[in-house]
Amino acid sequence: MGRRVRIKAGSVEVTAELNETRTAEAIWQALPIKSRANRWGEEIYFSIPVSLEEENAQEVVSVGDLGYWPPGTAFCLFWGPTPMSRGEEIRPASPVNVLGKITGDASVLRQVASGTEITIDRETQG
Repeated sequence: MGRRVRIKAGSVEVTAELNETRTAEAIWQALPIKSRANRWGEEIYFSIPVSLEEENAQEVVSVGDLGYWPPGTAFCLFWGPTPMSRGEEIRPASPVNVLGKITGDASVLRQVASGTEITIDRETQG
């Protein structure tokens, strides 16, 4: 897992590592990506210019997971329950391709409001 990305939304910044899936590779090749954040419970999602099918899609994800939501061609960041969750689980609207994980505290994302500009870029070594 050597592909690291930086995700910035307003004053909030997190880094993440991408996994070794076709979904992660396609998104890596599309970087940098700029969009506007949408909030759905403790999830941020936004449309990206990548169209993919389901790949080992998961109905429930973990804190800090990065997901790709095929029906909405959307990138998703998860840090807690969504309106679809039962209890404390983290449940996307429908299954997502998990493509990586935030390194560090994902809960800082709760400071990001809908409409905030968000960018994903390759993290440069240095």
